[in-house]
Amino acid sequence: MKTAASGLTFRDACDADVDTLVHLIESAYRGDSSRAGWTTEADILQGQRTDPEGVLEVIKSPGSRLLTVERDGRVVACCQLEHKGDHAYFGMFAVSPTLQGAGLGKAVIAEAERRAREDWGAREMHMTVISVREDLIAWYERRGYRRTGRTTPFPYGDERFGIPQRDDLEFELLVKELAQGPRPGVRR
Repeated sequence: MKTAASGLTFRDACDADVDTLVHLIESAYRGDSSRAGWTTEADILQGQRTDPEGVLEVIKSPGSRLLTVERDGRVVACCQLEHKGDHAYFGMFAVSPTLQGAGLGKAVIAEAERRAREDWGAREMHMTVISVREDLIAWYERRGYRRTGRTTPFPYGDERFGIPQRDDLEFELLVKELAQGPRPGVRR
């Protein structure tokens, strides 16, 4: 689906997108390239953010999609949506570091929320964010997400999620109520 105002095309990822998406996600969060944007985790985590197997798992998982965002034929952002009954889970969100800060992330999250609401009838969007990422959490709060105080431990020792540079990392659940429109499959 192309949105005229933004010039963005949204589509579900396919197997052929795996390497491009891994590169995008890594560039947004890890290493020196991530420092071009504001979402970098390079100071708190080294190593990988994801791998081809993890991305392919999201693409292939029933009730899950990896929304891929293109501008002028180039992949510029992505996010995971997973149907969880009355809510959807939002993850694996990445925007090309050189395009951050120009409203692209806002457009992607708005489209993800719309799809979760309209396609699945989701009443809430859930996500987890590393709790020390105050700037990122504040960005989500400005989009209507609220901190729940519910945390889960960071998977220390599992390098698939990176190599922590601090010993106080944990994930906090953020939740947003989604305004209800038509139910899935109901056209107005």
